[in-house]
Amino acid sequence: MTTASAHCSLGVNAQFHENSRNFPSKSESSSVNFHCNGEFFKISLKPSLGSSICSKGCVGRVCSLPKIGDLFPEKPPTPILDTVECPLHLKNLSHKEMKQLADDIRSELLFIMNKTQKSVKGSMSVVELTIAIHRVFSAPMDKILWDAGEQTYAHKILTGRRSLMHTLRQKDGISGYTSRSESEFDPFGSGHGCNSISAGLGMAIARDIKGKRDRVVAVISNESTMAGQLYEAMSNAGYLDSDMVVILNDSRQSLHPKLEESPKTPINALSSTLSKLQSSKLFRKWREVAKGLTKRIGKGMYEWAAKVDEYARGMIGPLGSTLFEELGLYYIGPVDGHNIEDLICVLNQVASLDSTGPVLVHVITKEDKVLPNEKPIGISNKYKEDPYEMDPQPSNHTQTYSDRFAEALTMEAQIDKDIIVVHAGMGMESSLKLFQQKFPDRLFDVGMAEQHAVTFSAGLSCGGLKPFCIIPSTFLQRAYDQVVHDVDRQKIPVRFVIPSAGLVGSDGPTNCGAFDITFMSCLPNMIVMAPSDEIELANMVATASCIDDRPVCFRYPRGAIVKSNSSLCHGVPIEIGKGRILVEGKDIALLGYGAMVQNCLRAHSLLSELGIEVTVADARFCKPLDIKLVRQLCQNHSFLITVEEGSIGGFGSHVAQFITLDGKLDGSIKWRPIVLPDNYIEHASPMEQLALAGLTGHHIAATALSLLGRTREALLLMC
Repeated sequence: MTTASAHCSLGVNAQFHENSRNFPSKSESSSVNFHCNGEFFKISLKPSLGSSICSKGCVGRVCSLPKIGDLFPEKPPTPILDTVECPLHLKNLSHKEMKQLADDIRSELLFIMNKTQKSVKGSMSVVELTIAIHRVFSAPMDKILWDAGEQTYAHKILTGRRSLMHTLRQKDGISGYTSRSESEFDPFGSGHGCNSISAGLGMAIARDIKGKRDRVVAVISNESTMAGQLYEAMSNAGYLDSDMVVILNDSRQSLHPKLEESPKTPINALSSTLSKLQSSKLFRKWREVAKGLTKRIGKGMYEWAAKVDEYARGMIGPLGSTLFEELGLYYIGPVDGHNIEDLICVLNQVASLDSTGPVLVHVITKEDKVLPNEKPIGISNKYKEDPYEMDPQPSNHTQTYSDRFAEALTMEAQIDKDIIVVHAGMGMESSLKLFQQKFPDRLFDVGMAEQHAVTFSAGLSCGGLKPFCIIPSTFLQRAYDQVVHDVDRQKIPVRFVIPSAGLVGSDGPTNCGAFDITFMSCLPNMIVMAPSDEIELANMVATASCIDDRPVCFRYPRGAIVKSNSSLCHGVPIEIGKGRILVEGKDIALLGYGAMVQNCLRAHSLLSELGIEVTVADARFCKPLDIKLVRQLCQNHSFLITVEEGSIGGFGSHVAQFITLDGKLDGSIKWRPIVLPDNYIEHASPMEQLALAGLTGHHIAATALSLLGRTREALLLMC
């Protein structure tokens, strides 16, 4: 076997070759996997010799290894979890063993967090709930659906994917969300939240029509309760009256939208007893009999009894609980989400009932739930504040596009008192806290209510204000009807800010912003632009602030800014529809849009080394297109390549439409578009995703070489 050597910071030699996966032990020779330059390695530790052997099938690779103790703390023992390979194994565990299993899973989740640098906060809150669900219900025959991907890691561990958790959100690894293609225990893919009740109701109706008896469980979260689809689904479920179980994981411990103004939902012996009573078969049957009797007496008596029932249940339930009853779901709760015995008791009683219609079980959990005799879990501020699974940045001090946008918008708002921010999506990005601190009365975070956010912004604009409606690209898709009819058709000047545009690394296709260029640029009145760097981003904030006769949007990617040492300055408005040439050449022209301008510049550097003179232009605007710039590029070059981090039908299509109608393609110009491929790109690192999409500087340069007839050099460049 071929090996390559490296010297680690412990002062020992390391050899790379393929081997098995174990974890280090204090007392004997053992081994551990680790990452280096995006690849897996394995270190075999031999304490007596003070040496290590590292494995990977590669030649001549050298890498400096950090201290092993810094890389991986010793993996904690998980004796009960080690015996559980599938949910069926939970059926024979005692309550004491299940409590130990919960501790084991939390230890495993903490180890995964330390190893992958991915937040597990959401999953820590639902460990006991996950165990109880799989103890009572029989997946995959029974369908268990989850709204929030970050709450499914314990579910993945218990359903045969424990050995793959170290690959979480990595290239060719397991997804951070439930995935139908990943496991039969995932009947439906979780994405942006609020879809589990709708999908579960569809499965329940299909079951009823086919005469089957499997059960459907949908787990929702506090964030989901902000979304309109959830209430549409509940209302329809109440009307159709098909049997299904909805479990609300209430980690906020309150159903009130303003957490600071509401009391915490109490969990005590009384609430536990009442929850068990509500879910009991005897109580449910007595309630049905009482309803039948009052119906026979008369409509007036039935309505009076229903009001008494609602009032009584509202008195013992938490604030807001009667809403679910109004929608047609039988409310049970609150239940202590960290008491396995109570959870199993309630869920068993719910599961044993026939023809009950939809039931909602309100479960109270804590996201900072800790292991016995340990401090609260050490989750960094990044995971506490940021709703997105950002890929690690090169430095703690590296600024992102979101940081620079927030700074630019704050500077603009200090000058213009009419600027208002409306934010929608999974949660507010931490960078916007700067704006919120300075202007607490001028920022509205509406949560997962994108449709409302768009029309709300339109109303603010009609009232004489300047709303900046901030919705991540993938979430803006849910509000497209409002963008079309409530904003663009009426030419209302709403300024759409579209973060997380393009590929998003470990969040994969679920949060990928691939389509916004296409669906925004086809709207007749919309101005569509994208900055190539942080300076242009500040300029576009200033530009958007000046536009008051039509809607405008601009996108920016995740990740670090281009010029990390650049100082922040006030943005300068850009002439609408005006691009710019960054580098002039004569052989071939690269016309980049947005962040891809930087990769065009990288391609320029590669091609310059081969003696090829390249023009690099920054389009800035997709609509209105700078037709003067496009004509100039076509007249002065024989080859034109457009580059964008978006789907087919976007910027390149607008360029193609113009040069076709303008007759440029009838002449000598040859045009090639580089766009995202017509498929969903799975989770990986940002650079790996760009390579898979063919959008790196090397790919752009290779396309240029192929156009020039230098195919061999193009192939060598990609080797």
